[in-house]
Amino acid sequence: MITARAAASFDPVGRSVATARAFVRDTLQGWGYTDIVDDAVVLTSELVTNAVVHAGTTADVLCLRTDEGVRVEVGDRYPERDVPLQGTAQSFGSPDREGGRGLLLCAALASRWGVDYAPTHKHVWFQLDLPARPVGIRSAGPVLPVEHLPVADGRVRVAVVQIDRSGAINAWNEDAEELFGYDADQVTGKQLTDFAAWPHTPGIATGIADALQLSRWEGSYGVRAADGRTVPVYASHLRVRDTSGEPSTVCLLVRDFERAVLQSPQRTPGDTAKGSLSEGRTTDPFEVFIGSPAPDDLDGLLQRTVERSRDMLDADSAFLLLATDDETELEVRATTGLPSARQRFARVPVEAGTGRYGSARMPAVHDDLTAVPGAVPLLNGTGMRSVVTVPLKVEGRLTGSLGVAAEAPGRYSNEEALRLQFAADRIALAVESARLGELERLRRGSLSFLVEASDLLAGTLDRDQTLALMAQMTVPTLATWCAVYTIADQSSEPYLSFVLHEDEERIDGLKALLSKIDPPEPVPAPGARVWNAPAEAAHQAALRTSMRSLGLGSTPHVGSGIGTTLATAAAVGGETVVLPLVARNRVIGMLTLGKPTDDHFRQEILELAEDLSRRAALALDNSRLYSERMAISQSLQRSLLPPELPHVPNVEVEVIYRAAGEGNEVGGDFYDLFPIRDGAYGFAIGDVCGTGPEAAAVTGLARHALRLLAREGFGGPAVLERLNAAILDEGARSRFLTLLYGELWPQEDGGAILKVVCAGHPLPLRLRPDGSVEPAAEPQPLLGVMEDLELYEQTVTLDPGDVLLCVTDGVTERREGTRMLGDDGLADVLATCTGLTAGAVAARILRAVERFAAEPASDDMAILAMRVPMPHHP
Repeated sequence: MITARAAASFDPVGRSVATARAFVRDTLQGWGYTDIVDDAVVLTSELVTNAVVHAGTTADVLCLRTDEGVRVEVGDRYPERDVPLQGTAQSFGSPDREGGRGLLLCAALASRWGVDYAPTHKHVWFQLDLPARPVGIRSAGPVLPVEHLPVADGRVRVAVVQIDRSGAINAWNEDAEELFGYDADQVTGKQLTDFAAWPHTPGIATGIADALQLSRWEGSYGVRAADGRTVPVYASHLRVRDTSGEPSTVCLLVRDFERAVLQSPQRTPGDTAKGSLSEGRTTDPFEVFIGSPAPDDLDGLLQRTVERSRDMLDADSAFLLLATDDETELEVRATTGLPSARQRFARVPVEAGTGRYGSARMPAVHDDLTAVPGAVPLLNGTGMRSVVTVPLKVEGRLTGSLGVAAEAPGRYSNEEALRLQFAADRIALAVESARLGELERLRRGSLSFLVEASDLLAGTLDRDQTLALMAQMTVPTLATWCAVYTIADQSSEPYLSFVLHEDEERIDGLKALLSKIDPPEPVPAPGARVWNAPAEAAHQAALRTSMRSLGLGSTPHVGSGIGTTLATAAAVGGETVVLPLVARNRVIGMLTLGKPTDDHFRQEILELAEDLSRRAALALDNSRLYSERMAISQSLQRSLLPPELPHVPNVEVEVIYRAAGEGNEVGGDFYDLFPIRDGAYGFAIGDVCGTGPEAAAVTGLARHALRLLAREGFGGPAVLERLNAAILDEGARSRFLTLLYGELWPQEDGGAILKVVCAGHPLPLRLRPDGSVEPAAEPQPLLGVMEDLELYEQTVTLDPGDVLLCVTDGVTERREGTRMLGDDGLADVLATCTGLTAGAVAARILRAVERFAAEPASDDMAILAMRVPMPHHP
């Protein structure tokens, strides 16, 4: 049954993919489905990419919340594409091919998926089920439907059994008689171990007698009933003492499937601790250490484990290490009573040897670490003398190590090792399950992170923005601070290009520190390598600052230079690693990541950073190539533009030019105004078929040929005929050209005489002072089509106050739907320009063109306005 829905549509543009991911992430988090967010985001990203990039249509995303989980549908408007059938040899093709990855991921990650077709669209959908949770215990939630509650066979019976210090039964209630079939007289005075079938829980090798010695314990085992059968029970044991100080153990037992009756509630951090242990430590005697519900996160479970281990054996410290994936090293994951910041995520090899963890696979008790230095490397320099360590094993595999230590020697015996091993056996499966869950979440979160990082890096070709994105993606997600070094070429030294710290106030100090030390060597070898120079430089700077402060007899304060130096030293005093930025088999820079004092990187973080560095290197190199080619293109394009317009006496001239396309300064439209000889000026405005570099090449040919031929003394028709021949000589590269060419002679009396040839170009318009508008030439054949042209020139006289407007078809063919500005629309706009200067006329025409349609212009546009000013009378 659908309980909630959310829908959105996304335009067929690249940025819609990131927007769709954010929509799905926000929706699922709002529904409380954080367990499946990463999978849903990855699948949505791939399917929306297929819709908006490959299919090129609008993507419709629909999120449906059901009782089982979440269903996400992604629809596009391109139903003709085939979807490979499951079970065939070519179901998905190669994973490396460009298309089909979304369906491949659906098959790998989704619980169910499919494709629904309609005549006008198709929907690719996937369903993610919520993780299974045990029913009837606390982790299932505070409220359960009635049908999901555990079934009790009759009323719930709670057997109460009390055992004295010798293990003999001295109390047996009526529910115990009913559950197990023994009368109280039959069991009083007998050992409980005579009736216990241990172990009932698989994988437990410690006897119940040892469990009864613990101050508090919960767990499962079996009791042999009077009829010989074994009754599985869930028991809660509590050690108490009477007023005379005599200890005993009270056991509460229920049938195993009714364990929710006795399951201890999870404490919150705000709970008040009760009871007492030695040396002033306090704990709640009813709080469960082994068998109680685990915290939701692995770190919380591990931290609680080491704290309870320390308290159980009345130790000064405790620690827990987990095995790495290849089980060759142990990684510090939780400590108490030790400098955890310095030790967290540090790794120790398991095999025996100097500086290695030789006792990891078997329980071990060390009476005095000073006699066996290096036996437990984690405790070096901590002042701990005696220690007991036990392995965490699941199905015979070493998954970790649990240890407690004390400052005094000889504190622990084999009995304490047995108690700690029993605790480790009970907690090992829960720890391993949580560790694997964390690892899976990290992997899927890493995949989602890399998908979004790739999308962001691919969205820009600006070098500075790429550098900023690289740093912002690593801080604070992967590291506390980041520095990016770039290398211009193989002969250049690495250059510090960007620095970022999670605390913005420390960026300047960090940049100053890094600029004073030699950059790391540009080694192309993959992977992260440790770079000690920043930490050493920070340490030296802090040492010098401290000595100066002592010499001055003052204490450094936060706002002083001394305080800033010490803060910077603390910020970079931890582990620093360098990852090479390699693109196209060349080191183009280094990505440097750092941690604060005494902190280390996890291996998973370094692997993720390495994946990110490969993507960032390619994006940075692409931005470099784009910048170089853009600089070359702009330089070449600027060479096609005429230099500054010459001053024409007694004539106002204004030109406005707009090239279509991003990064283009010159396209197929062009203009020119140049002196021919004394008192004569040539002007031209033309339009080459098409836009972009190919059209710009013909533009350069036309503009330079016009100048050369005009200055050789050829008249207008001869100039255009020879230009026509030059264009045809280009062969396959030739393009037809519309051109308005003229020669201008300003007159001393204030007028101007023009001789013009209009070869297939929009006709020039003359505006008179009375507001009338008329064409100033007749149409003639365009250039670049026919070899033999018969062109002629026409004479136009501009009187004072007249305006001659010349435009390209990018102006007249401006469209909004089915409407077009056209020649008549241009004439209407020009009629409103009486009395305006040439610059004002050109600006009004441009404004009218831009306002005619909402979309940006798709064609090049040039406007040339010439006006003879009215004479000034004193």
